[in-house]
Amino acid sequence: MKFNFDNTYLSLPGELFTVCRPTTVSQPQLVTFNDSLANQLGLSTANMQPDELASIFSGNVLPKGAASLAQAYSGHQFGHFARLGDGRALLLGEQITRDGRRFDLQLKGSGPTPYSRRGDGLATLSAMLREYLISEAMYALGIPTTRSLAVVVTGEAVYRGQIQPGAVLTRVAESHIRVGTFEHISQFSSVETLKVFTEYVIKRHYPELLQTENPALSFLRKVIEKQTDLIVNWMRVGFIHGVMNTDNMAVSSETIDYGPCAFMNAYKPETVFSSIDTGGRYAFGNQPEMALWNLTRLAESLLPLIDTDIKKAIAKAEDVLNSFQNLFEQKYHKMLVAKIGIEHTDESDILLVNNLLGWMYEHNADYTNTFVRLMYPEIIQDKIYSDEAFLKWENDWKLRLHQKGITEQAALKLMQQTNPVYIPRNHKVEEMLKKVTETGKLADFQKFNNLLSNPYAASNFETAFIQAPAMADELVYKTYCGT
Repeated sequence: MKFNFDNTYLSLPGELFTVCRPTTVSQPQLVTFNDSLANQLGLSTANMQPDELASIFSGNVLPKGAASLAQAYSGHQFGHFARLGDGRALLLGEQITRDGRRFDLQLKGSGPTPYSRRGDGLATLSAMLREYLISEAMYALGIPTTRSLAVVVTGEAVYRGQIQPGAVLTRVAESHIRVGTFEHISQFSSVETLKVFTEYVIKRHYPELLQTENPALSFLRKVIEKQTDLIVNWMRVGFIHGVMNTDNMAVSSETIDYGPCAFMNAYKPETVFSSIDTGGRYAFGNQPEMALWNLTRLAESLLPLIDTDIKKAIAKAEDVLNSFQNLFEQKYHKMLVAKIGIEHTDESDILLVNNLLGWMYEHNADYTNTFVRLMYPEIIQDKIYSDEAFLKWENDWKLRLHQKGITEQAALKLMQQTNPVYIPRNHKVEEMLKKVTETGKLADFQKFNNLLSNPYAASNFETAFIQAPAMADELVYKTYCGT
């Protein structure tokens, strides 16, 4: 396997990273490998044996050109600032693809680093397979995300309340630079380091902004725009990140860190899955507000670069931040009405779809399946959709389409592009992970992963078991971080 690594992060001030090696593991074995992603990255596995791949992606053998460094960063975790860093992850390098794109390759669960803060730096097989499954599902849903290249079981035991098999995930991202990275520099370094780092990030992700009058302010505006798109996409499919700390917000606006994440079943904006989010800070319906909170922390960090006069810098930053609410509402409403097949939005359309959400909330109706029911009544046979109020809404909706001159075919086409048929439902994810960890067999996991790779297709009605919400005894109320 020939890597094409660059290591531009090494050119940054040394206080922003620590060069260190992964912990050697005793019995690395390849569990799953993403051939499609490898091909996109320009990594050929021809003539390679599974044990060779296991050695590389466990960290036992570093590829030629690898840097192997842990990044320093900080962040607000549930509103409280902490000094953090890669406590169980190492950046191997930046893979340059055949078309010139740049992607970080990172080992997660590769052992302790100087930032581990008394942690063991390890990860469980279950947690790493979970990130593999959900990150690839998010990619298939068309949502910007980190991706997963490989999972290797290490042969080492990991203690997380009980003994579990350890594993290493190879994560792929446009970069692992976070809002918390900027906070770290703002709190613990100099304005000069902040300037060097910000120029590096802009050049890497948004080089066109270097030509603007105020690159730092333009950068803030760009991240706000892209984060707005990301959160709207999350809301579109019912995704709940669970830990929207500033160290879990990438400035590339990829979804990053799949710890206590989940997909909402019944439409309840207050839904929370993180075991430690007792106050509902990161509930489904709070995600836009929390995104703005995080973006405000980014703006604070950038103030010295926005203007040397702090009062002017604050005014300029606030002006950009104040655009978030209107921008989000426009994009959110456009997305919502697209879910019922309407492209051009007015107040009546917004009221119509909000009435549907209100009915869903009142009747504990499944968020995903309600929209699938509108597209494919033959698939979703739940008796809840015989409710008189729903049937009246459905009639009003069809009348509205007719009034706007939208054919059923045109509405269905837009809805098929917007509404997934399949999502990685929490109880099914846990079921698959349990089978792997208890039996060591991957057949059902791979079948599930393959189904999720085509989430908008409804051609195979035999897969209805994936669409079914959890029964009472299957409910997964909370999910947990893997640390």
